[in-house]
Amino acid sequence: MINYKRSIFVVHNKRILMNWQQLLSSKRFGMEKYHDDKHHDRTDFQRDYDRLIFSSPFRRLQNKTQVFPLPGSIFVHNRLTHSIEVSSVGRSLGVIIGKELRKKYPQSSADFEEISSIVAAGCLAHDLGNPPFGHSGETAITSFFAEGKGQHLEAQVREEGGRWEDFTNFEGNANSIRLLIHQFNGRRPGGFVMTYSMLASIAKYPYSAIAANGKGKFGFFQSEEDSFKKIANELGMICLNQSPLQYARHPLVYLVEAADDICYKIMDIEDAHKLGLLSTEQTVTLFLNFFDEERQRKMRHTMEMVTDINEQIAYLRSCVIGLLVDECASVFVRNEELILNGTFEGALIKHISEIPLKANEEATEISYKKIYKTKDVVDIELAGHRIIGFLLDTFITAIQKPNAAYSKLILSRVPEQFNVGAGSTYEKILSILDFVSGMTDVYALDLYRKITGMSLPTV
Repeated sequence: MINYKRSIFVVHNKRILMNWQQLLSSKRFGMEKYHDDKHHDRTDFQRDYDRLIFSSPFRRLQNKTQVFPLPGSIFVHNRLTHSIEVSSVGRSLGVIIGKELRKKYPQSSADFEEISSIVAAGCLAHDLGNPPFGHSGETAITSFFAEGKGQHLEAQVREEGGRWEDFTNFEGNANSIRLLIHQFNGRRPGGFVMTYSMLASIAKYPYSAIAANGKGKFGFFQSEEDSFKKIANELGMICLNQSPLQYARHPLVYLVEAADDICYKIMDIEDAHKLGLLSTEQTVTLFLNFFDEERQRKMRHTMEMVTDINEQIAYLRSCVIGLLVDECASVFVRNEELILNGTFEGALIKHISEIPLKANEEATEISYKKIYKTKDVVDIELAGHRIIGFLLDTFITAIQKPNAAYSKLILSRVPEQFNVGAGSTYEKILSILDFVSGMTDVYALDLYRKITGMSLPTV
């Protein structure tokens, strides 16, 4: 990971500070020449949110695994419900921060009141680029190129000037940015045409795969590097290095990240309780541990007002989320200057006060032992690895020999929006990754079965 403290630019012995007025820009990527300062009934940031809600990639998240297998008799979270909940928490964080910044800078013309809308939209979009089958999908793609059948393509990609590291460290976050700004066939320039600030708010790792030093986390593919540079420079994000390209985070990234950190673990624990992986006693203890003894006594008293166990757990979960929202917002406000000069290190949730910090660490440890390594979760990872590996091998082989009879049949299954006939090997591979990563779990499994002959269409 980049050491921001060492890399920071210094001018006249003073660190550069990003400024809020520039950071909060409603300019739309791909429609810059149409930008104006008119006030509409809905702000541009609110329109970002609505545009995402009604988009196909967002709807597809309902059939993408979050952690547990998609629902049977018990409904658990999928990527869609997770993203909606993260957005709700992100909006709350944004409201608090917006009010605090307005109090601190009462004369500023920055749109502090719109921070909540920017963060809410960023939270909706943060998982759009994740492939099917949860995080195992990212691992499957990485493995295919790093140690699987895709290894032989490295020399050709590099020889043509492509960045091989984009594939061997495939990152859903970078893919989300590509999905939002890339001009797919038949689509308008600018992709979703989102505001600059919203796009920057989801770049958790604002640097290229080369700058990641093999650690697998980066914010944009080579294909989107110039576009991201344009966005970052317009917003006044601090450039830490030109080659390989590295930026300090946009401040609102910390709020999107915090909302995700708050939700995923807490909601996974609630799901695990519903599935019987954690006992009621274990779950109650995990949640109560976030509070001091006096607050715990009051919460136990409130719990006794209802007898439904799931309602009791839901009450505790809401209390924990509310606490963590306040804690993370407080960390952000206290460290605003460090965030603005790019020297704040780590996620907000890593800097909360002692009692909830210890409880969060304990919840993390229990989650890995009791949730993320359970048989059903591992089975999904195994299936996802097999299915994604097969689909990548099949379609990438086809684009290498597009005139072969079987290749023509295979490529006929790829929608026209994906440019499988691109000029370079790098771009062709990206087109297949666009196709495969956009699949739902159900679609990927169905296509796998049909191509392998395990399933045939009914007459």
